[in-house]
Amino acid sequence: MSTKSDPFKLENKVAVITGAARGIGAAIAESLAERGANVLITDVDEQAAKDTAQRLNDKGLKAFSKTHNVTIESEWAAVIAYAEKNIGPIDILVNNAGIETASLIANCEVQDFEKVMNVNVTGVFLGIKYAVKAMQPGGTSGKGGNIVNLSSVAGIIGTSGHIAYHASKGAVRTMTKAAAIECAQLGTQIRVNSIHPAIVQTQMGTSFIQDFVDLKLVPDYATAEAAIKAAHPMGKFGEPSDVANAVIYLASDAAKWVTGTELVLDGGYTAA
Repeated sequence: MSTKSDPFKLENKVAVITGAARGIGAAIAESLAERGANVLITDVDEQAAKDTAQRLNDKGLKAFSKTHNVTIESEWAAVIAYAEKNIGPIDILVNNAGIETASLIANCEVQDFEKVMNVNVTGVFLGIKYAVKAMQPGGTSGKGGNIVNLSSVAGIIGTSGHIAYHASKGAVRTMTKAAAIECAQLGTQIRVNSIHPAIVQTQMGTSFIQDFVDLKLVPDYATAEAAIKAAHPMGKFGEPSDVANAVIYLASDAAKWVTGTELVLDGGYTAA
């Protein structure tokens, strides 16, 4: 019998996942918990976060929840302190919280652009900052760890009608690389990577497709969906579990030599 340990195990690791009340974030939290992690689900929707944590607890998994606006710096300090007090020193941060807005460039209001950048960029920056402060030598966790940032194929290529979203996800992509290099050079034992999904079958994915209809770029939803699927060599959208599995890899010892990378999950869309 082999005694080789499973590099994908996350037994007793402490993971914080933002925007995890539903959708991709909830799938990530569940997958981490299934592999032994103690997960803290954070979200601006307090009740939904509690409900998701309870659903995981009912399955015998270890989950906690906390209300969290990722754009407010003091709330990041509170989330890290809560995790360390009630669960343990953090090992994994998944910056998943994000929003999108649709507008043609000439009609894009500055306040809408700034709102997307505040959640998707400032929120990720603050997550990186407070995770590094905790995980680095001398920090309250002080044992290294893993940061996984949810970007998008929108951080690599462009589409019509989503300039704010593309700008924000491009920023997440390059922030990830800057943080990865700095953490490695300083010997923090912190790895930082980004994940870049194409459209995933969630409420947000549906909204993204509907945007093209609302902006009158296509006549109807069916046409938009068919055109986007046709652009994917595999001919289908992703599922939340596809993203969750990628997080498991990057957060585990299986990826111990991986930092600063961008893991693209798109059915071949950006390769075509």
